[in-house]
Amino acid sequence: MKRFISFLASMLVLCACDTHRNNYTVIISLDAFRWDYPESFDTPWLDTLATRGVSSTMLPSYPASTFPNHYTLATGLVPDHNGIVNNSFWDVENGVMYSMGDSLTRNNPDYYKGEPIWTTAERQGVRTANIYWVGSDIPVKGSFPSIYYKWEVPQRLTYPERADEVVRLLSLPEDERPRLVMCYFDEPDMTSHHFGPLSSEVGEMVHYLDSLVGVIYRGVEALPYRDKVNIIVTADHGMAELSPDRFVCMDDYLKEEWCEHVIGTNPTSIFSKPGCRDSILTALSGIEHISVWKKEDIPAELVYGSSDRIGDIIVAPDTGWQFAHTLRNAKGAHGYSPLDSDMQVAFVAAGPDFKHGFVNSDKFVNVDIYPLLAYLLGVKPEDTDGDFNRVKPLLR
Repeated sequence: MKRFISFLASMLVLCACDTHRNNYTVIISLDAFRWDYPESFDTPWLDTLATRGVSSTMLPSYPASTFPNHYTLATGLVPDHNGIVNNSFWDVENGVMYSMGDSLTRNNPDYYKGEPIWTTAERQGVRTANIYWVGSDIPVKGSFPSIYYKWEVPQRLTYPERADEVVRLLSLPEDERPRLVMCYFDEPDMTSHHFGPLSSEVGEMVHYLDSLVGVIYRGVEALPYRDKVNIIVTADHGMAELSPDRFVCMDDYLKEEWCEHVIGTNPTSIFSKPGCRDSILTALSGIEHISVWKKEDIPAELVYGSSDRIGDIIVAPDTGWQFAHTLRNAKGAHGYSPLDSDMQVAFVAAGPDFKHGFVNSDKFVNVDIYPLLAYLLGVKPEDTDGDFNRVKPLLR
């Protein structure tokens, strides 16, 4: 009887996988699209998706920045485990500074740990396509999506071209058509850095991006198999308001002879020189509007501190504050704790696998996107930090 029950359970899982393999999934990332933007600005197409599908608030992983979190969305691993611990970090092993803006380090697959969902899918015979998602144009585990676009080219696809390309990919002949299409838009991040997260300029950009979601949605609706396409819209992190009077100058407290390397500003990763760790901790302890931790004492809820790419001391400013050499000329910033609502993002999805008109009152974490996508594609996921049970309520 036990063998029969085990066999029956296996057959049910296989049947579920076969069913989901018949559907397609599009996931769109709008960089820095905060959870409250659909409430604060005019987003008719996202509102339509939410009405016809599900909506929720999603927490990023720490630190709430672009490269770490896009790779977390792809792998289901927090930045502390996926290798990309911040947009820039010190590589102790090779004595090199990694930066998302440095071609040599950005394109080196050795920095990217885990397995992206496109690799998981392709390895199991499911075609994928990718438009500029972090890591998709890098041979992680020696592989690429079936279709992908290199970020570092003289001229990238414009935003309208990206939306049109999503629809074109879904219109390919069945044997060429990807089951998963991932598409990245690098706004409203830049606009919210320049003008602030709730500025009118951000409102205009959000409305424009919403119109591109509408282009994709209308394109999907025109397909003969429109009832087999899931559409997900989400983001990597939110954005907090900055002010020039919320600034702590690190040079007022740190001595150059104490520090081997001081990397990043949110959080700041300090590699102390031998015998100087306590001096740094003493100098920074008790300063208002910053938190300072030994690497091993970083709060457990941040899930940060095990990687050798993180300094032995971490300094994190309060939300909306800066800890840096010089005051940053910006009105918006991110990288703060995911528990702060300003860092949290919107999640909207609709399609055959999602509930209809469901507002999720329980927040989930972006590590859960990898197991969600694996389920929608009907592929066996790798072991990750994600928990499928947290996103299961969104599904039919």
